[in-house]
Amino acid sequence: MTPQPRRPADPPAPDPRPLSGAGQQPDPGPAAGHAQPSHVAPPPRALPGGGEARRHILVAIVNNRTGVLNRVASLMRARSFNIETLAVSYLDDPAISRMTITIRGDDVHVEQATKQLYKLIDVLKVQDVTDEPTVQHELALVKVNATDRTRAELIAIVEMYRSRIVDMSPHSVIVETTGTETEVDALIALLRGYGIKEMVRTGVVVMSRGPKSIEEATKR
Repeated sequence: MTPQPRRPADPPAPDPRPLSGAGQQPDPGPAAGHAQPSHVAPPPRALPGGGEARRHILVAIVNNRTGVLNRVASLMRARSFNIETLAVSYLDDPAISRMTITIRGDDVHVEQATKQLYKLIDVLKVQDVTDEPTVQHELALVKVNATDRTRAELIAIVEMYRSRIVDMSPHSVIVETTGTETEVDALIALLRGYGIKEMVRTGVVVMSRGPKSIEEATKR
């Protein structure tokens, strides 16, 4: 019996996966169980002025010396802040003063300004109390037009807002009111209808609720 010739083996099927480079093995792809790169780029840093501007309240404890207020205001001006309200008074120790500063800006910009305040001579402590539980109050004196016909209405409005009239003349009254900024704004809006002749506001003063004290923290 004549032996049959042996059939040559079939060549291996080509790998459909693309080569990763000349002379290199095919890229096994994600199915081969290769781990993803461990390095992940950090999120982009927020830039000052790029966030949403909102109202911030800063409390600064400073030495009660000539020129300190001017240096604080100059720094805020250099950082392009407009000081909306500013209340300053000395403390139980007359050598130390407390500033309550209301400004508007985004969180990053205000944080940088706070750090710059720390670098000023005579600034002992700075704290942003915007998001803390606080008691906030403001005092305002408002001189309003008053006649015999409107005086009784004005008195009723003032009493409703738990305020008081501290001066009365034939043609005007002076109203003293205290409360939060919103409460003071609400009363002023009503008095505006009678004609405001003159007005002065102290700006907000603020104190943190609870036992925490920025003044005690300064003494440590």
